[in-house]
Amino acid sequence: MGNVSFDFTGRTVVVTGAARGIGRALSQRFADSGADTVMVDFDADELASAAKEVGATGLPADVSKTGDVERVISEVIERNGRVDVLVNNAGILRDRVLWKLTDDDWEQVLSVHAGGTFRFTRACVPHFRAQEYGRIINVTSYTGLHGNRGQANYATAKAGIIGFTRTAAKELAAFGITVNAISPNAATRMTASIPEEKIAEVSGPIARFADPSEISDAVCFLGSEEAGYITGVVLPVDGGLSI
Repeated sequence: MGNVSFDFTGRTVVVTGAARGIGRALSQRFADSGADTVMVDFDADELASAAKEVGATGLPADVSKTGDVERVISEVIERNGRVDVLVNNAGILRDRVLWKLTDDDWEQVLSVHAGGTFRFTRACVPHFRAQEYGRIINVTSYTGLHGNRGQANYATAKAGIIGFTRTAAKELAAFGITVNAISPNAATRMTASIPEEKIAEVSGPIARFADPSEISDAVCFLGSEEAGYITGVVLPVDGGLSI
């Protein structure tokens, strides 16, 4: 748990892509801060184990399917009567150079990253509007702004999330709803294979990847009541990589 404290007692937080990595760390942070935390992931078995350890509720779902998304939010509302914070973190990789990308590689990555962000946001908005309060935090990437070889699909999806974040921020501000994004550079399973001598090249001036808890502090801030005057922001939590 990080050193920054926010009180989410009485708040319901939904985190997608929550069974591992950043999503799991975020879920733990919200749960430790008093939130009734709902973890969502495609991998039902890993999710069940993670939710038990975190002390949260695990609801398996495919974020690329509207029916799954609406079922999750309906269950949350039925159980808690409200939803306050949504973290759209779910994502997959289908990396290939663009001339080898298949239609399926393209469509799956966009449907999970950008599509999942859209579907969960759309499902939550009526409830946010009714209570005149909501916090949405979307996870984008440095790659969405700068590109990366072998990731045309991923870069397109993450760039789309930035445009979606800024548009939704403008549309929803009048209802007490903020919409922001983070661009993290954290140690995950995807970075574990990078040789130590290469880490400084790909991790910015601080020359290391963030611990997931450092990402959690930033997300908890954007999800807090205290961040109510911040919307439409893309916050790099990347050790200066984006400088």
